[in-house]
Amino acid sequence: MTQTPTAAILPSRNEPATIAAVTAAVDSALDGARTVIVHADSSDAPDTAAHFAAVPTRAGKVGLTGLERGKGAQILAAIGRPEIAGAETVLIVDTDTRNPDPAVYRALLDQIRDGAALAIADYPRHWDEANLTNHLARPLIAAATGHDVPQPLAGDLAVSRKALEAAMRAAAALPAELEACVNGYGIDAFLLLTAAATGPVTSVRIDEPKRHAASFPHLPVIFHQAVPVLLHLTAAWSPPPTPPLSGPVVYRAADRALAPDRFQAMLTTLDGLALTPDGYDDGPWPLPVAGAWRAVNSGTPALDAAARLWPHYLHRVRDWLTSRQHATTRQRAEILAAAHARLHTVLIPAAGAS
Repeated sequence: MTQTPTAAILPSRNEPATIAAVTAAVDSALDGARTVIVHADSSDAPDTAAHFAAVPTRAGKVGLTGLERGKGAQILAAIGRPEIAGAETVLIVDTDTRNPDPAVYRALLDQIRDGAALAIADYPRHWDEANLTNHLARPLIAAATGHDVPQPLAGDLAVSRKALEAAMRAAAALPAELEACVNGYGIDAFLLLTAAATGPVTSVRIDEPKRHAASFPHLPVIFHQAVPVLLHLTAAWSPPPTPPLSGPVVYRAADRALAPDRFQAMLTTLDGLALTPDGYDDGPWPLPVAGAWRAVNSGTPALDAAARLWPHYLHRVRDWLTSRQHATTRQRAEILAAAHARLHTVLIPAAGAS
């Protein structure tokens, strides 16, 4: 039987310590000669690209260097390469991963070969991480589209050719301000939501947290690039009239202790970011998310709606860290699940009234 052409994209910036292991794991998962790995690099020095080039692989390799900085810009540049034009299945992975697992990458690819439009990793996150995912992205996507994806912003995913082509068409039609967001951290939500309009979206459950660089230091830029994309694309959907799952929503917030100095540094960072605009109403979460989604549905630009949501989000993250520091793993998961369900009930009447 002829093997379906498969490709992988490895976006990176300054990851010389991890790129080789990730490349080797991806090559093992591709498991064939009719495959190619595209390294899309925007590093400040040549060492990341050099480590990639030094890894022996069965797959063909393409090294792209000097790319425009931004995860999305790198991925889109790789998607447009002729070397992967014939690939029916494309794997995209984070290159800062310290425990890359070929079995995870292989499982993602298998989901696409079985008919999914997009398959994405579902690994537990530590309770103090994944704030954008747990408090905003996952519940909003589930409420607005009916797709409850546990880790919608995970960097390890596989995509079908049909979904990639839909993404490229959608990228070409974006307003300029949203194009800039998709060229950055907005790419994850963009690929998921454009793929969801073309076919099934599935998750591959993983039992252990992924070890990679912390996202908290990039909290502002991730929010301001990802949230406008989330609001813009989910506003185009009609919320489902009933919850998408027949059983209870499950969140996995892995426990760990935070050192006092690190915990205080996180709070200091949040306090330094907090701005209270005129007319700020400290409404209970997740009502501000529903308000932002409703505003975009009514014609407010997604960037403006995201900017108004920002102080509410900062308050939510700070409150989560301070009030749940000593909660049990089960209590944290239940609180996240309750907020998830609450957003769905809020969006339904909002949609019906529009």
